[in-house]
Amino acid sequence: MSIKGQTVEERKAEVLIKLRKYKLIKKEKFEGAFGYIVEIPGDKEKTLVWCILGQATVGIVAMNQLYKVLKEKELERAIVVTEGRYTHAVKQGAKKKNVELLLKSFPVFDIFEHALVPKHEILTTKERADLLAKYKVKPYQMPQVTSTDPAVKAIGAKPGDVLRIIRKSSTAGEHIAYRYVVE
Repeated sequence: MSIKGQTVEERKAEVLIKLRKYKLIKKEKFEGAFGYIVEIPGDKEKTLVWCILGQATVGIVAMNQLYKVLKEKELERAIVVTEGRYTHAVKQGAKKKNVELLLKSFPVFDIFEHALVPKHEILTTKERADLLAKYKVKPYQMPQVTSTDPAVKAIGAKPGDVLRIIRKSSTAGEHIAYRYVVE
């Protein structure tokens, strides 16, 4: 299935790259997969966004191809995009090898363009420290949001991060809330 000549996996990868503000360096076609080499802003680290095409279940064979490409390209991290589900062995191996597995439910569109989804930002280390000092709280004392929340997944926030959520308000103009990301 394709949208304007693109597979669903390719579209999801491009939305992911846009939402997380990654800089696309190169796109390559592999057997049964596409690979996008991207640079993460801030830490200048390169990551591989790996699209596995047309598999109902992603198993060790597909992941071994990814691990081989990571080694060839001398990359440390990867993000896997697929329309299928992952086997238990794949989930366990991904944790050990610094590979993020995107769920099938990851959107094929920019969710932040919807009127009811507010802007989400991950605070920098300094902003986080200033916020915690200003309100004299520990992160676990803040309102929480799970790491599986679609907006949290879209921007790449991890457990332990603090988010700034900016909502438009007819009375206040803009309302800013902070959330602590939990497992």
